Amino acid sequence: MNVMQSLRLAGRRYRPLVLLPPLLAVGCGGLRLEDSAGDSPRFDPFSYFAGQTRAWGIVQDWRGRVVRRFDVDIEGSLENGELRLDEEFRYADGERSTRQWRIQADENGRLSGTADDIVGTAAGDLAGNAMRWRYPMDLEVGGRSHRVHFDDWLWQLDQDVLVNRSYIRKFGLKVAEVTIFMQKSDG
Repeated sequence: MNVMQSLRLAGRRYRPLVLLPPLLAVGCGGLRLEDSAGDSPRFDPFSYFAGQTRAWGIVQDWRGRVVRRFDVDIEGSLENGELRLDEEFRYADGERSTRQWRIQADENGRLSGTADDIVGTAAGDLAGNAMRWRYPMDLEVGGRSHRVHFDDWLWQLDQDVLVNRSYIRKFGLKVAEVTIFMQKSDG
């Protein structure tokens, strides 16, 4: 094999690596909050989550395989302009966990929130029927802790139904997705 044949073969072998950065860039830019600005019903997390909400969800790994199923009871209360969400998770494998969010809105409508299992403060924005909520978390997997970043997208479909898609990334690469369907409870 001469040098030219070797270079052509090497070029074919590494061509997928050359295409990888543009594909990663395209994968990050699909959702835009402003695309939901005119959509209704207008999502207000402070009114939607006041009271009881029931939720069901799945976790998918980076290949799309369902690796966990769960349901959640959410109790929301308002006090001095702060939304408190008490969440109780029940996983199909028998595990149980809880989370308590404390969420505020500033004078511009931007949201911020804290929970014991997230790192720092979550940041959120609203537009029309949608909300984007981002935060880092130290996630336990197989006895090890991994710093990941959640990019949550919520859409209110009608008065009682909300859909949440979470994209979980590590080092900028998607490692998992969570899909949750929520429904307001009558009491």
